[in-house]
Amino acid sequence: MPQNFLILKMVIFKLISILPQWVLYIFSDILFLIGYYVVGYRKKVILGNLQYAFPEKTESERREIARQFFRNLTDSFAEIIKMYRISKEDLDKRVKIENKEIVLDAIKKGQVIIGLTGHFFNWEMHLLQMMANVSNKCDVVYLKVNNPFFEKLMLAIRTRFGGGLIERSGFQRDYLRKRDQPRLIVLAADQRPSHGEIRYWASFMNRETAFFEGAEKLAKRFNHPVMYSHVHKPKRGHYTFTYEMVSIPPYEKEKEHSITDAYIALTEKNIREQPSLYLWSHKRWKDSR
Repeated sequence: MPQNFLILKMVIFKLISILPQWVLYIFSDILFLIGYYVVGYRKKVILGNLQYAFPEKTESERREIARQFFRNLTDSFAEIIKMYRISKEDLDKRVKIENKEIVLDAIKKGQVIIGLTGHFFNWEMHLLQMMANVSNKCDVVYLKVNNPFFEKLMLAIRTRFGGGLIERSGFQRDYLRKRDQPRLIVLAADQRPSHGEIRYWASFMNRETAFFEGAEKLAKRFNHPVMYSHVHKPKRGHYTFTYEMVSIPPYEKEKEHSITDAYIALTEKNIREQPSLYLWSHKRWKDSR
């Protein structure tokens, strides 16, 4: 992509982000109607995932979850646009973090703490709130986006209030370089691993699922505490993230896969409480053993 065109797109995006949130939600409503009722974006994948995850529900109940999911998906686009310009004060009104002392106390003690999360809406607002109003001593491990515009955009949004972004392929080298620096390391532990990364298979939402146990290996090898972020959406545009400990060292007596199994159980609980917040369009179960 020519550099001038990339700059132009960033300028246009910045101008759109000035619009009030309620105006952006109007565009979200339009996009929802087109995406759900006309285009049917990944509808087959979404309904297929829901059928496995909730066999006890009726087809109409699963379709309602899918409809609500589409609404949350398009709303997340509007919210991400606004994050390019959102103030700390407005962010603080929209995103609440409960039990944040878990992170702050660990960092004060000179520890590295590992935070596990999943692909729930709106994880981008969560990361920004953490760095803006809790602690910017935070490294987020992410997968690089192939599109240059979106890669540059997400880097700009996620680092607005400090913190660091670590591309997954370079995480090991970066960790060793900063091993003694107290901070929070955030990992989306439900990311689908490639075939070469698969270390563990477990039941997740009624299906055998592959997990990459990087977080567990890291925590147990270097004695890092691990916490989970539970998400709740009380109303449109507002989110509450509640932190809870998953495991703390020493780990000598812990069973193999204990941290990963605990994460899976917490994620399933979170999904069942508000199923439309999970990213069902994600091809999480594409691979089989």
